[in-house]
Amino acid sequence: QVQLVESGGGLVQPGESLRLSCVASGNLFIIHTMVWYRQRPGPGNQRELVAGITAGFTTSYADSVKGRFAISRDNAKKTVYLQMNSLKPEDTAVYYCNAQIGPIREEGNVGSWGQGTQVTVSS
Repeated sequence: QVQLVESGGGLVQPGESLRLSCVASGNLFIIHTMVWYRQRPGPGNQRELVAGITAGFTTSYADSVKGRFAISRDNAKKTVYLQMNSLKPEDTAVYYCNAQIGPIREEGNVGSWGQGTQVTVSS
């Protein structure tokens, strides 16, 4: 199974930016679709798909982040990034990455969930 390590989170003020990184293990990164999820605080909140990028560099975003977040990948470094701009308090969450095969979809991840990286947006 693909192992994933997320980093780059932190505490920022509304309107500021962060860039998250996720490094994957193994030799199949180049063929994997890579996705970012987030899990907001509060009971019952499940992970929601935020953004994805296919092996062919097709991207997809949740409506809540479209125009503010940008996903990218560096195959040589086996790393996927999530550039988050114009952050809002409702973006506060733990952010996780994972790998998929084929098109971007809600489920069907092939990686082990990492510990995630905490993003807190607060004034």
